[in-house]
Amino acid sequence: MNPSLLIIVPAYNEEAAVGEVVRGIHRAMPGVRVLVIDDCSLDATIARAKAAGAGVLPLPHHLGLGGCVQAGYKLAYELGYDYVIRVDGDGQHDPEDIPRLFAELRDSGCEMVIGSRFADRNGVYTSLARSLGIRLFRLVLRPILGKAVHDPTSGFVGVNRRALQVFSKSFPLEYPEIEALVVLQRKRFRFEEIPCRMRPRTTGKSSITALKSVYYIFHVLMGVFVNVLKFEPRGQKPSRRS
Repeated sequence: MNPSLLIIVPAYNEEAAVGEVVRGIHRAMPGVRVLVIDDCSLDATIARAKAAGAGVLPLPHHLGLGGCVQAGYKLAYELGYDYVIRVDGDGQHDPEDIPRLFAELRDSGCEMVIGSRFADRNGVYTSLARSLGIRLFRLVLRPILGKAVHDPTSGFVGVNRRALQVFSKSFPLEYPEIEALVVLQRKRFRFEEIPCRMRPRTTGKSSITALKSVYYIFHVLMGVFVNVLKFEPRGQKPSRRS
C-alpha cells in the first residue's frame, strides 16, 4: 500500500464501465486508494463504483470534466497526498500501465507524467478529426512548451504535490488537458511522457462529436493563447497569487 498516492476516476454516466475500471486499478495497485468523482450521473455509476471498492465523491452540481478533475485534485491536496494519477471512467486507460506511470512520476521529479498513445510512435488515432486536432495541437504547443508532446489530449495523467498545489486553486474547466500543460510551463514545471496502451471504448460514447470538434479546437487554442499572455518574464518569479 502506498499512502502517498491517490488514484482519481472522473466519471459521468459510466455505470457499464466504472466497476471494472476500479477493479482493474485494485489489481494493478493493491491497497492504493481509488476515488471516483461522480459528476452528477443519472445512472448507477455511484453504486457500481462503491460495489467495486472505490470511495466516491459525489459532486453537488454537474461541473464538466475540468471541474470534476479539479475537485479530485483539491481534495487530494487538502488530504496531504503527494501524488495523484487520473484514470478515466470509460475503461480506455489500461490500469496495468499505472505502476510504470507512478514510477516515472516518483523517480523523475517532474511535476506531470502523461500516459501517451504516441510516445513510441505506434499509437492509433481514433478518428480523422481527432488526428488533425492532435497534430495541430502538437505544432502549436512545441514552441510554447520548449519540447515535443506526442499526446497532448491524453487524460491518463499523473501529477505530484507541486502541481496539485497549482491545480487545486486553478484548473481549466472545459477541455483541460492541453491548457494544463501550458499552465505547467508558465510555472516553470516539467512534464514527461511514457508510452501506454489505450483500449477502445466498449460502452457509452464520447461527448466530443464531429460538430463539437471544431468548437473544441477553437476553444482550446483560445485558452492556450490566454495562458501564454500570462507568462512571466524569464527574470521574474511567478506571482504567489497566480
